[in-house]
Amino acid sequence: MADRRRWQEELDRSPVRGVPFETMSGIPLDPVYGPDGAELPGQFPFTRGPYASMYRSRLWTMRQFAGFGTAEDTNHRFKQLLRSGGNGLSTAFDMPTLLGRDSDDPLARGEVGRAGVALDTLADMETLFEGIDLGAVTTSMTINSAAAPVMAMYVSVADETGVPRTALDGTIQNDILKEYQAQKEYVFPPRPSVRLVTDLVRFATAELPRWHPVSVSGYHIREAGSTAAQELAFTLANGFAYVEAATAAGLAVDEFAPRLSFFFNAHIDFFEEIAKCRAARRIYARWMRDRYLASDPRSLALRFHAQTAGVSLTAQQAEVNLARVAIEALAAVLGGTQSLHTDSYDEALALPTEKAARLALRTQQVIAEETGVVHVADPLGGSWYVEELTDELERRAEEVFSHLLDVGEGSMLEGVLACIEDGWFCAEIADSAYRFQCKIASKQWVQVGVNGYTEGDDDRTELLYIDPAVETRQLAKLAAVKQARDDDAVRRCLGRLAREAADPTANLMPALIDAAKAHVTVGETMRALSSVFGTWSERALA
Repeated sequence: MADRRRWQEELDRSPVRGVPFETMSGIPLDPVYGPDGAELPGQFPFTRGPYASMYRSRLWTMRQFAGFGTAEDTNHRFKQLLRSGGNGLSTAFDMPTLLGRDSDDPLARGEVGRAGVALDTLADMETLFEGIDLGAVTTSMTINSAAAPVMAMYVSVADETGVPRTALDGTIQNDILKEYQAQKEYVFPPRPSVRLVTDLVRFATAELPRWHPVSVSGYHIREAGSTAAQELAFTLANGFAYVEAATAAGLAVDEFAPRLSFFFNAHIDFFEEIAKCRAARRIYARWMRDRYLASDPRSLALRFHAQTAGVSLTAQQAEVNLARVAIEALAAVLGGTQSLHTDSYDEALALPTEKAARLALRTQQVIAEETGVVHVADPLGGSWYVEELTDELERRAEEVFSHLLDVGEGSMLEGVLACIEDGWFCAEIADSAYRFQCKIASKQWVQVGVNGYTEGDDDRTELLYIDPAVETRQLAKLAAVKQARDDDAVRRCLGRLAREAADPTANLMPALIDAAKAHVTVGETMRALSSVFGTWSERALA
């Protein structure tokens, strides 16, 4: 039974944004609707939202994904987004950086700065955030295999600029399990990779009280072709696996769980996406309380970032993507997201232009300021359709959890690792992707501009051009850093990294921070770790 008195007390303590909570016609609105005894937002199991006040207190963080070319190029885009009203930064790295390779690596040729910003050394991180107060913005960094060395560089910039580590606020994705399942940007085998995730969780717990050291991501699972139910189940299973890894490393669950965050895809099936978000909170709260014995309410309340579905964007009639993104963003808000990235309409063709990125941000601002959906928590709660979808998605997720626990002999971590190693996740996602593509081919699912309404498919869209000179400039900067640094210090740092990697009781973060400050490159760091951890090759699907 909902405790309305406790809910009212929390609501009264919450700050108020100071806008009239009423319809355009002046009808006053209550903070939440439902019959007496109905579940309330901010109360277990948090189906209706993690906070009593939801967006009446504060809007979600409008965090636009940005990154291209050199650190100077992306720094300019960051500042433009902040000037346009964005209140959080989200960093996209290029493919060599994501795979732990330097810009001068032969395999990086032609990819430097193409799909994100190139980052090789601390000098790049310094430039990336030049003129931006790390104590005054929240930052998200989407990187996984190389998350620990990149985070070490970020902390080093804070140290250099006098920002206390306790003031750093934001998230690093650092979700390696979904890389083996979907995105494939892994370097090391799964078990030592989970050790790196856990080291960063332990470090953040001790020194970065406002930082989220893991953003458990369903986004890339969905982009690879999963269903909404699979995205929900695989993502939460990975989250529970990290909980088990952290507690096995000696952390109490309530020490670190309040800083775990999640990242979901906001796809085009409007009501299913809303139900997915509601089911995620409910499942997480029950599992954290009942299985992992968390008692702090902050450990039970799942908080998440959402991004509209890149895979739903079409190259044909690209401007129609503006409509898709608006619908998907609205689903994320009605689902109760804590931060949101809206894709730019031109992203099926290239990295977004400055104009397209600004329009994507404006889409969020229209939802926040003009639609009125932010005035009431969980406005679709109680809808027979939404409640039934929420229940069904929860049931399907629990079926997946049962399978993983059976395989892991009672351990979610072991079940997830075993199903990575035998290819089960990849096979499940591939089957779902194939089934959906068959729907497209048969026109059972109409995608505007692709298999229907194709007039205008030849329209041209202005694209962002990445000058090949970007790579030349980045290589020159990297060479200059290598020339100026202390080579003896670099050798000492790399030796320490290898020694401590071989010691499973050591936390690698202090050694990584020292290496960053000595201008050890991302690639050099990853090679030192792979000399101990080895590398990973995916098994072929049968």
